[in-house]
Amino acid sequence: MKLIELAKELNISAEAIKRFIQDFDLDLGGCISTNFEVTADFEKFARENIDFLKRYEKDLDKNKTVEQIAETINQPKEKIEKAIKDDHSNIFDNGFFRSSISSYGIDNKLGGNYQFVYDYFGHKTNLQHRDFIGYRDLFFYISGVLEPFLNPQQIKDWGIHKPAGIILYGPPGSGKIFWANKIAEIIGYQFKEVKKHYLGTSFIDGSKTNFNDFLVSMMQEDKVLLLLENFDEIMMERNAETDVASCNLETQEIILHYISKFEQEDVLMIGSANSVSEIDEEVLAPGRFDVLVPVFPPNASERSEIILYAMTKGLQEDSLLYKILKNNKADKIPFWHGVSSQMKTFSNTMVIDFTQSLKKRIKNLYARTRNENLKIDQKLLNGALRDAAAKLTEEYLDQVARFLNDVVINNYDDFKFRVIALKNELDAYKVVEVPRRAIGFQHNEEESKGKEENKDNS
Repeated sequence: MKLIELAKELNISAEAIKRFIQDFDLDLGGCISTNFEVTADFEKFARENIDFLKRYEKDLDKNKTVEQIAETINQPKEKIEKAIKDDHSNIFDNGFFRSSISSYGIDNKLGGNYQFVYDYFGHKTNLQHRDFIGYRDLFFYISGVLEPFLNPQQIKDWGIHKPAGIILYGPPGSGKIFWANKIAEIIGYQFKEVKKHYLGTSFIDGSKTNFNDFLVSMMQEDKVLLLLENFDEIMMERNAETDVASCNLETQEIILHYISKFEQEDVLMIGSANSVSEIDEEVLAPGRFDVLVPVFPPNASERSEIILYAMTKGLQEDSLLYKILKNNKADKIPFWHGVSSQMKTFSNTMVIDFTQSLKKRIKNLYARTRNENLKIDQKLLNGALRDAAAKLTEEYLDQVARFLNDVVINNYDDFKFRVIALKNELDAYKVVEVPRRAIGFQHNEEESKGKEENKDNS
């Protein structure tokens, strides 16, 4: 059963159910699949707890004061104020909180007893078998963007059309290609990457072909998602300060010529960009590439999950590495929290690099000692961390800073908490300059002055 069908049957909005999953930190794979089929566990929970879900939705839709939240969940006002201050800024001038805050979500974070919720999801999906790790907020944001593909009634009832173009933007290695593939999977489109040689004129089997021919042929196929990398470079704004390559200008013109036909031809083009700040405004106009989706580097908890996933992927329980991990309790997420906290602003690629380096170091140590009980100590972790940090260059950190500026301008309300967390991590790399001494005789003069003051005091 689809999420939207269950929501309609229970007379609860699909948006409220999505927020509930996030507020209660439920494993996405234990609730719904990427094509929005609800799991048997979640359907059972929803049907047996419909009254609670309706109370949750009613509370979510209501503007409320701290006093009203305290009365609803029977928690001290001071604790609620602190929880909201830590997590939210959506407060009106009159002291009411916006409807997007859930009293029950706050209560859950403050230790309220919601074991009845988690009892339905006792068999967690193994990390190795999940569709993806973390990023619930991004998944649900993207699902909202894709709603017209999933629910044709949107066009009929509200006149909301499918987007023709989407830009996924984020620092290198953050997973933009992964999410483009995931979007194709969600909407049931063929995934095709626009190779660089398609953009110019080339010869295939002795026949001359160009990007215009390629795009026309794609529009004749059934349901195609086209991924165009380096989108910010290709679609750069033309001005006196920038030199846009002629082949990029030609690509721009061809895409803008055909984009109005994409929806009716079941074509969706996704541009992958490091930044959107220099993309031509004509490209970002309504009906073109007017949907911007930020792809963040993983946060600390996601990094821990990614490490565990990559360290255990494909391992059998009797494999040497798995035994070593298990002996160190490194087959559980908490083991990795310490090193994850040191990976500030690391991209997904850097985190994977860390795991590859660590595997090799463990293998080499085992080859020398033949000891299954070897300790994964700080020395091993630090060595792998140094290897992974090779890509943590000044240029990369500048790209992260530029990405944050883009998100603040385009998507801040939807990803406020990620923005704040990433900014705090980025700030950790700021160099604090040591004040320099003034040039000249000032230092000696101050020293003499100090000696004279000491004489006067003695």
